Amino acid sequence: MISDLSGPPSWRAVAEWYHAAFTGLLLSVITRRGTARAAEMVEAIFARQREERFLPGLRKLGLEGLPHAVAAAQYHYLSNHIGGVAVEYMPESERKAWVRYGAPRWIWAGTALCAIPTEVSRAMLAGWHAQNGVTLGNPRLGFVCTKQAVDGQSGLEGYYQEYDHDLSPGERLRFSRLEDAPDFDPAKAPVLPTSSWPAERLAKAHRNYAMEYLRTAMPVMLNLWGPHEAVPLLNLSLRLIGMQFYHQTAAGLGLAPARSAAAFAAFLQALGSAQDDAVRIEQEGGRWRVVQEGWRLMAGVPGLDRTLMPAWNGLIEGALAAHHHRLVMDTRMDFADGRPRFIWTLG
Repeated sequence: MISDLSGPPSWRAVAEWYHAAFTGLLLSVITRRGTARAAEMVEAIFARQREERFLPGLRKLGLEGLPHAVAAAQYHYLSNHIGGVAVEYMPESERKAWVRYGAPRWIWAGTALCAIPTEVSRAMLAGWHAQNGVTLGNPRLGFVCTKQAVDGQSGLEGYYQEYDHDLSPGERLRFSRLEDAPDFDPAKAPVLPTSSWPAERLAKAHRNYAMEYLRTAMPVMLNLWGPHEAVPLLNLSLRLIGMQFYHQTAAGLGLAPARSAAAFAAFLQALGSAQDDAVRIEQEGGRWRVVQEGWRLMAGVPGLDRTLMPAWNGLIEGALAAHHHRLVMDTRMDFADGRPRFIWTLG
């Protein structure tokens, strides 16, 4: 059996798996629950990520001490580059700095861009960009959006501006569609030091960046709408993504095409290894048991594991349906030594 498939190619496969999971989940909420609730979810997701990641990220990237407009713009430039997202950074002054997310937009992958309402894209800005000044303790810092790709413009574009007066909540995000960003000059953009960000660290950070969206989205949905609505919707949405992306992900993990129970057990082990989860395979007669000890995706999210485990398992259920729809899988989810444990038995 596979002993270790943890490395850059497998990390990329996992990044694409979770990227698709988040995009598919958002489309499912838009179509099944409507634009208003999708916007509510997106604003809450990005607000939570900002609260958890922005200030630690500034320190990690060495951006503390910069003027706040410049620091915020450089943070989005560098953090998104780490995640594999194409972003441009254009400083104008210590109080005004632009960012531009060009096409194709990573967050609304592929044809999904056609299904993202204006309100959902605005909700992302409202949850993160507009609130960076609040997080920094600077009530004069706001964000001005000049373009949105979902509206048919050439990308998402805007600038951080520090004003001469404190901003009211309604002034933190403005739209000014007739303004145009300066051209990108790579010489003026910050660069990650290769000594502290070698290629392997960047590859793993790219994986973590994609996983973070689903890690944040699941508890946000649970807290917004309660388990009786959120868990079935999550399970269904992730099941569909597991079906659609199983073959691509298995190939990315280096697995040869096969339809046996043993081959699916190998997929679960390879996926777990690439996620930094401990997974082992046990065989009893003609049955294969796959045991995953721990759940790195939700590590550190207190009190939500038991409720959300069936939701995430939709990815595995969908993958099995695409692998071989006649195979039967029994799933048991419990806790061992205080840690989540998944046990999949294939017959």
